[in-house]
Amino acid sequence: MSDREKAMETAIAQIERQFGKGSIMKMRPGETNPMQVDAIPTGSIALDLALGIGGVPRGRIVEIYGPES
Repeated sequence: MSDREKAMETAIAQIERQFGKGSIMKMRPGETNPMQVDAIPTGSIALDLALGIGGVPRGRIVEIYGPES
């Protein structure tokens, strides 16, 4: 395990201790919805696929950001 992976695991463990298990998810390419969270479709097929669960997770706060166009 690389230093970066160790740092990531440490950060995730700290967040889960503070906010509870399932407060953060790490998805790998090709992995489908590991927690079977209900999702609200965004209306954009590309965005739904990028989010990995077919939309925005119901009952969760989601922040999507990037450079201004």
